[in-house]
Amino acid sequence: MKIRLSVYTKLVAFILIWAVSACSLDIENVNGPTDQQVVNSRDGLITLSVGMRQVYSTLALESIILTPGTTARELRGITTFTNIIEIDQGGSSLPNFNGNVLSLWQRPLRVMAMAEDIITNAPSVLSSDPTMLSGVTAHAQLMKAMCLGGLAQSFTYGISQTSITGSAPFQTRDQLLDQAISLLKEASETIAMTPPSTEFTTRVTGTEFDLPNTIQAYLARYSLMAGNYADAIAAANSVSQTVASRFIYTNLAPNPLYNQVQIAKNYAARDNFGLPAALTESGDQRVSFYFTTDKTSFQDDAIVGLKGFATAIDQPIPAYIPDEMKLIIAEAIVRSSGNLNEAVEQINAVRTQTSGDPFGIHAGLAAYAGPVTTDDLLTEIYKQRSSELYLSGLRLEDSRRFDRPAPPDDVVPVPITFERSRNYYPFPLQERQNNLNTPDDPTL
Repeated sequence: MKIRLSVYTKLVAFILIWAVSACSLDIENVNGPTDQQVVNSRDGLITLSVGMRQVYSTLALESIILTPGTTARELRGITTFTNIIEIDQGGSSLPNFNGNVLSLWQRPLRVMAMAEDIITNAPSVLSSDPTMLSGVTAHAQLMKAMCLGGLAQSFTYGISQTSITGSAPFQTRDQLLDQAISLLKEASETIAMTPPSTEFTTRVTGTEFDLPNTIQAYLARYSLMAGNYADAIAAANSVSQTVASRFIYTNLAPNPLYNQVQIAKNYAARDNFGLPAALTESGDQRVSFYFTTDKTSFQDDAIVGLKGFATAIDQPIPAYIPDEMKLIIAEAIVRSSGNLNEAVEQINAVRTQTSGDPFGIHAGLAAYAGPVTTDDLLTEIYKQRSSELYLSGLRLEDSRRFDRPAPPDDVVPVPITFERSRNYYPFPLQERQNNLNTPDDPTL
């Protein structure tokens, strides 16, 4: 896939992609600045940095949450659009020309291209302004890492460096995670050595998006996925539990959950987080945080009104949920054969919380009273992650990592009794047609 677009197209891609998904977006704007004018100027790089995060938060994040969320039963497709129906049904017959799969692949790569432009050009353009340079560079490294992680969570292989020619080499998902981790470590070191300026915060991230904590949160997340448990614990421990880092939305750059669930009505929330009865618990206050009491059914599937972070067009969406860090620590302890009682303490810090979360997510449950064994604690951690981190784009990855029952490869649609309808997605047909390096599709 050819990724590089004109800068004008990059900055308005989140608008254009609504109308054009599969075709080329190399649209010339005769009145706009050229690529070189933007990436070779201070103001241009700052503007591109803001646009990059906006494209991520409105488009890439939408795909990362909604498509795997449907596959992993968090959501139910309730539309007549074939692409969403196919995702909901899952199974081995999911076509590689599915529009949702294309967006899940294409949108992160577009953000990556912007991040790469910034990382490449910032050192020379901002050489005389080290405090702006550190912020812009670390911010771009974070954005690219988030995109690499998003690809690794959904595909067996991905692209780690975009290509003008459309012939980028593929790397395994483990390699993608390793590169994401390296970028995040570099970003952390950069801002520790040279803290970003107040101007950077004012003009690029704003006060709602906390760069240092978000870098550490994603470092903890991807280190856990990669099996680097000591690093995951260290990064998670460094994340503040009182800071809320958010993606901000407006009428022109709408909250994608609100837009797709409440306005377009393409999706609905499944009852009880889409979990089997054995993984739900009465009295969980997170149910009333994420859902309304308006329960109904769609083609015999129980659905419920969605609240949480989908109640207004300009409602912020968390860059991460702070309690994810506690559950990362608990899981890392268990998987590294650590002290299981310490893992229980982290689990209980999530289960029994009734106040203090910066987003207002509190389980309000009793302390864990089950067996303190590796298998039982991993099941409990999966259960808590599924409720606490609902619609954060992590359920499909979690379902595989916790070895939840895999779907059958010979039944379409996959019965709802299975907690996911696929393991990974096929590579988009558009990529296969343009890139001879594209690997074989996974069976399921």
